[in-house]
Amino acid sequence: MSAYQIALIPGDGIGKEVVPAAVRVLEAAGKGIGFNFECFDWGCEFYLRTGRMMPADGLERLLGFDAILLGAIGHPSVPDHISLRELLLRIRFEFDLYVNLRPVEVLPGLESPLRWKRPDQIDMLFIRENTEGEYCGVGGRFKRGTADEVAVQQSIFTRKGTERIIRYAFEQARRRRKTLASITKSNAMQFTMVLWDEVFAEIASEFRDVETAKYHVDAAAARMIVAPESLDVVVGSNLFADILTDLGGALQGSLGLAASANLNPVERRGPPMFEPVHGSAPDIEGRGIANPIAAIWAASLMMEHLGEHDVSSRIMTALRAVTKARSVFTPDLGGNSTTDQFTSAVIGKIA
Repeated sequence: MSAYQIALIPGDGIGKEVVPAAVRVLEAAGKGIGFNFECFDWGCEFYLRTGRMMPADGLERLLGFDAILLGAIGHPSVPDHISLRELLLRIRFEFDLYVNLRPVEVLPGLESPLRWKRPDQIDMLFIRENTEGEYCGVGGRFKRGTADEVAVQQSIFTRKGTERIIRYAFEQARRRRKTLASITKSNAMQFTMVLWDEVFAEIASEFRDVETAKYHVDAAAARMIVAPESLDVVVGSNLFADILTDLGGALQGSLGLAASANLNPVERRGPPMFEPVHGSAPDIEGRGIANPIAAIWAASLMMEHLGEHDVSSRIMTALRAVTKARSVFTPDLGGNSTTDQFTSAVIGKIA
């Protein structure tokens, strides 16, 4: 029996509620495989105690794991730029997890805000560049606190980083409907985004079987609303795809449904990380009503990446069966069920 070493970072707020839910589903769907879980109490509470979001040797402690399952990072008690950069982005950047993969799909039984569209018309896979671009963190502030204060934030696009994310997106498009849309703003950003466009055109010449399109980010946002069926695989920079995928989560019916994977599909400098991206939701923390769907979905993505396709499929089949029945929903989906009740319902559907 194989056993996977999984690091759990529940983090903050409802992350501490949805990660245990995902673990319960993993254990039910993965019987016969085996998991060794180790939980780390890193996050904003850890920061308030220690002055760090994670220990100085945190990355080294994660190296031996097959994957990381993260819950949520962030709390009003800690500035967002500290909580994000000193844990989540640190893991992404240091382990070079350059692919952020976000499925946008309306699950059976759920309604998208786009009432005039059928659920099957909203089915996209976003590929977001995850380690450079607008979030690389290069810049500074000069004459702080004076009338002459200046803040500079640089975005960095390398040919290597641009090539590898675009190539990965083409490979994913080949596995789906063989269409790929590239998102830029090259009319206004004449250096970084033009490099992106040039690299996209170069790699497209190697994938003649994939139909391509290019949209400026504002036009892409409009297209997601008026013609979501025209989009399948979408690739974009760190900032643009970050924004558009939150729009995608809203189209799914709730940000509590948005799951993601952080991957390095070629090299392994550290374990891949899987997470719901709904945030820590401190307003409902501790009430037992958090929607665990995104965390469960993220666990399915983790199993898919680890090669356990049957386990991944069992999780998603059970999840879809529960949502299709429309009898057990958390409050964000219009129901009155608890996190535990929804999780138990999914476990009950696992074949």
